[in-house]
Amino acid sequence: MTTEQPPAPALSPAEGWERFFRWGPYGLLALGTVMAAATAGQVMSTAGTYAAGGLVVAALALELWRSRTRPGRSERDPAACAYYAVRTALAFVLSWLNPFFSVYAVIGYFDAQDLLPARWVRPGLFATAVTMAGSQSGGLPPGSVTQWVAFGALYALNAGLALVFGHLGAKEAQEAAVRAATIAELERANARLEQALAENAGLQAQLLLQAREAGINDERRRLAAEIHDTIAQGLAGIVTQLQAVTAAEDPRSAREHLDRAQELARRSLGEARRSVQNLGPAALAHDALPEALEKAVSEWGERTGLRAEFTVTGTVEPLHDEIEATLLRIAQEALANTARHARAGRVGVTLSYMDGEVTLDVRDDGRGFDPTAPPPRTASGGFGLDGMRARVERLAGTVDIESEPGQGTAVSARVPLVRHD
Repeated sequence: MTTEQPPAPALSPAEGWERFFRWGPYGLLALGTVMAAATAGQVMSTAGTYAAGGLVVAALALELWRSRTRPGRSERDPAACAYYAVRTALAFVLSWLNPFFSVYAVIGYFDAQDLLPARWVRPGLFATAVTMAGSQSGGLPPGSVTQWVAFGALYALNAGLALVFGHLGAKEAQEAAVRAATIAELERANARLEQALAENAGLQAQLLLQAREAGINDERRRLAAEIHDTIAQGLAGIVTQLQAVTAAEDPRSAREHLDRAQELARRSLGEARRSVQNLGPAALAHDALPEALEKAVSEWGERTGLRAEFTVTGTVEPLHDEIEATLLRIAQEALANTARHARAGRVGVTLSYMDGEVTLDVRDDGRGFDPTAPPPRTASGGFGLDGMRARVERLAGTVDIESEPGQGTAVSARVPLVRHD
């Protein structure tokens, strides 16, 4: 069984010219030598044949020297100028001996732009035109007036062509320089863009970390305030009532102080439980957010006797603990508000995983309210709508409330999708 070989990649124009400049002089010198050798008996004398042979060896040595010294050297350096000058002189003398050696001289039209400084390009092309016109007019030196006229006309033609080729070469070099500059600028722009993207990713991670730290600090301040305003004051009141019991002589008065101490203890215990519940949800200790929400919705429906449905859309991904806790608390608070205020018959909870964000929607068909004038917060209530917004804003998210009297209520919380580390 034969396997088809993949085609060789095509050479670019730049690579093609590079190969021509490297190996073209050898090929042209060989071709000129073969043609000159075939006509040596008709064109050259014996001495001229030996001289041409020596000059061919010198030209070959020159090309070998150029091939050896070219790598690592910049074009238009003194060595390149010397190479062009010596090669032009050798080609001129060889063409003087046999016009067919002008095949070797023609290379001067193609690499003058690359080898010579700008001010020497035209003189180099004109020198090559002399060799080409001499060979085309019958050899150098012209032997008659007719040959001189032909030489002059052919020189003018070759010089004009040299100028045209030089202009085209300069234009091509200029366009190549512009393309190279454009490519270099694009590479720099891409590098700056990659750096900016990397910096942006770092800043985003830093902002998320700062948001998390700010949320932790806010939660600490909230707990400190609640402990100071409720639990600590309740404990202080209990101590005061117990001290009053110790100092009381009337049993009836002592009983009143004990009752007050018990009431303060119950109240402080309730406050402590509420504060603890607002910490890390126990429901997330063993279940991921979708399972915890499904259980919370199911238990809420059984407890209230209302129809409650839970739906998950998108590809479920493990989320950061802060995000899961925040969304679960918002769902619990929204369901609690529905049970207390909405008088609804049906509730739907939807958790949506989308590109870059997670959305929690809680909708009911209750009596609704005017969002511009929400119901006042009660002593038994949770953290309310303002608390929802505060919690979500700590995570760079948003909460939207849609409601109309008699049209139900929809709570939508959107937070960035930050995966669990």
